[in-house]
Amino acid sequence: MSVIIIGAGYTGLAAAWELCKAGVKVTVLEREDDIGGLAGTFELAPGVRLEKFYHHWFTSDTDVLRLIDELGLASSIQTKYSSTGIYYANSIFRLANPFDLLRFPGIPLMDRVRTGLLALYARTITNWHPLEEETALCWLERIGGRPALQVIWEPLLRGKFGDESANVSAVWIWNKLKLRGSSRNKAGKESLLYFAGGFGALTAAIRAKLQSHGVSIVTGCTVTQIRSDHDAVHIATNQGDMNSEQLLCTTPLPVFLELTPSLPGAYRELHGAIRFLGNVCVVLRLDRSLSSTYWLNVADPSFPFVGVIEHTNFDPASNYGGEHIAYLSKYLPTTDPLFAMSDSEVLAYSMPFVKRIFPHFSPEWIRRSHVWRAHYSQPVTTIGYSRLIPKTRTPLPGVWLSTMAQIYPQDRGTNYAVRQGRAVALEMLRDRRG
Repeated sequence: MSVIIIGAGYTGLAAAWELCKAGVKVTVLEREDDIGGLAGTFELAPGVRLEKFYHHWFTSDTDVLRLIDELGLASSIQTKYSSTGIYYANSIFRLANPFDLLRFPGIPLMDRVRTGLLALYARTITNWHPLEEETALCWLERIGGRPALQVIWEPLLRGKFGDESANVSAVWIWNKLKLRGSSRNKAGKESLLYFAGGFGALTAAIRAKLQSHGVSIVTGCTVTQIRSDHDAVHIATNQGDMNSEQLLCTTPLPVFLELTPSLPGAYRELHGAIRFLGNVCVVLRLDRSLSSTYWLNVADPSFPFVGVIEHTNFDPASNYGGEHIAYLSKYLPTTDPLFAMSDSEVLAYSMPFVKRIFPHFSPEWIRRSHVWRAHYSQPVTTIGYSRLIPKTRTPLPGVWLSTMAQIYPQDRGTNYAVRQGRAVALEMLRDRRG
């Protein structure tokens, strides 16, 4: 059996691992010059790599942890405590545990209690299907109260989804609350996980393991069209045409629809209704720290960034040549003018907002900056979203699909990318044998 996998993100890499273990001849095609997808990295200094978009794992992310263990790399997993906060009314408030929430002055005391109980309640929900028929804003107000909705949840949802925030179903926020709660100990302290040397070190180790099992990884390879018949799958690329018995596409769903003009119109219409947001992520390399907070949520609708993530309050600056790393994250439609700005324009646009949050900040602190963009970084999980999700087996013979859009009810992340990739690989193997 021969399989071509399009996309060398964690879905494609995990699928390749599962298939090559079963003796399948696997070729992975990647458009970029490096692998990793949205978990891709760039060289900060010789021998030091950093994620383009911030990443960590929760203690409940068992799928990626299991893969790392299989690869013999479990000793590189590091447990770190998270420091979180919220920017509200021109001030930063610590929100690292339930006692911090009780001291938060932005909402009345009883609503702080309701907010804490909301987080606990979310962890008890196992049947998420009823939540799919209610918007996140309605559910949060009904369970947590209007003051918390107006001060905390609505600004955060709007910062994340923009004009789409009113369309997001309660499933999305329920899963976020449940996921973060699963990583807290009895005292409410959050433990997160990271890989020693960062995701670049992990991705390099996965690549080496795959290649030692005969997997071919071709970078700089852009697929332009996918056709199939009952004899083979035919793939047109900028490096020539290729044929394979089976094909797994792990590109974003809209890209897959563009590559497959022979798909039935009804299929294209149904699954093409899933909408996506892009992301602009500014990486600041500073000569000093902005604050002591790792994850700062910005609950201010006038700010363009939903969060300031100071990575070196999570993984120490000593691992990055003494530089302090901070990410500014913005989800937005790719038609937004900010998405089209040059890197220098994005940085200049960002500076006044950073100054407002951290009045002591000076642009002179910046040693260097980088701006990264992703066209399809967040599916908009609307009411009835599960009815829009495509199956892994597509109508095209021999063509399979595993994308971020299918991870639901969970949200995107490397853990679920690994789970999806391995699951579709096993399905392909069962189909071949059966």
